[in-house]
Amino acid sequence: MPNPFHASFGVSPPLLVGRESVLEDFVEALEDGPGSSGRASLYTGARGAGKTVMLNAVEDRARALGWLVVSETATAGFVDRMTQQHLPKLLREFDPEAVQRRLKGMTAPLNIGRVDWDTVERHVVQVGLRNQLEVLTDLLSEHGTGVLITLDEIHQNQLAELREIATTVQHAFREGRELAFAGAGLAASVADVVNDDVLTFLRRAERHSLGSVPRTEVERGFREPIEAAGRHIGAEALQIMVDGTNGYPFLLQLVGAQTWRLHPGQEEITTVDAAEGVARARLRLGALIHEPALSAASDIDKRFLLAMAHDDGPSKMADIQRRLAVDVNYASQYRLRLIAAELIYSTRRGYVDFALPYLREYLRDQATTDL
Repeated sequence: MPNPFHASFGVSPPLLVGRESVLEDFVEALEDGPGSSGRASLYTGARGAGKTVMLNAVEDRARALGWLVVSETATAGFVDRMTQQHLPKLLREFDPEAVQRRLKGMTAPLNIGRVDWDTVERHVVQVGLRNQLEVLTDLLSEHGTGVLITLDEIHQNQLAELREIATTVQHAFREGRELAFAGAGLAASVADVVNDDVLTFLRRAERHSLGSVPRTEVERGFREPIEAAGRHIGAEALQIMVDGTNGYPFLLQLVGAQTWRLHPGQEEITTVDAAEGVARARLRLGALIHEPALSAASDIDKRFLLAMAHDDGPSKMADIQRRLAVDVNYASQYRLRLIAAELIYSTRRGYVDFALPYLREYLRDQATTDL
């Protein structure tokens, strides 16, 4: 039997759970028309929280409503890829004759590889993100639909291009065009971007932090794909798998995939399979999540985290300060850095805990290995 769980980054799961209300908010914004605040949305969260999956979901729902989608990642040259590849392709595929009628008097015919804008009047009209979107949204308005732009992995490294797309979307909103924008990134990266003086538009976007998934939803995320694929799971085995995820979306897929592949030909997933699947998923999580998450951490950041790893639960800031032999201000500075990096979070006043599941155990294992 094929494995119904997909433990790959950015790949949509067989069943999206725990995000229905956030998804419906965006769909309602599309249906409410221009002016709806939800037409500019940002999704943030730790690694593995399902940010890319969320973008996949809003794209699917937009397409179901007849919207066209431009999907990109905020790597170098993404605006050029939009103006030279995605938008010309959509313009050609949507209605070439209507496009040429719309462009008559200001552009040349559409070529296969790109849109070439020539001098027809005394002024030269050059191809750009704004005028391509104007043409496309004008055509789509006749059909009651629009264009959705999604941008993954938002980061200040591409600030100049982010400014261009933000100002373009802002102009489209001011003109009442059928355009929507959804972006995703780590909370610290998105905060760096929206604090830019030119990107105040994104500061006003609706921001959704994708946290853990409720336990009942995790249960559904396991049971329904398993049963749909023709197998069964008992209550005890299901609870073992649910306990092993800590509500972490990526772990749901990882535990499911590891458990399924143990005995895919057997009708019943046993408690033994469930426990082994959780153990294997935890081993894989270190390489897939913890190592990349710690790669940007400084030595002092890691010392702070190791000081936290002494505790079996939330750590008291006074204990961390004592273990590091530093003053209050020094410890507070690194606490804020690690919260911004979504490696830890504040549980209550004076206490912090790990934001990523099993990071405590991973750090303990690494410390033992180093010793």
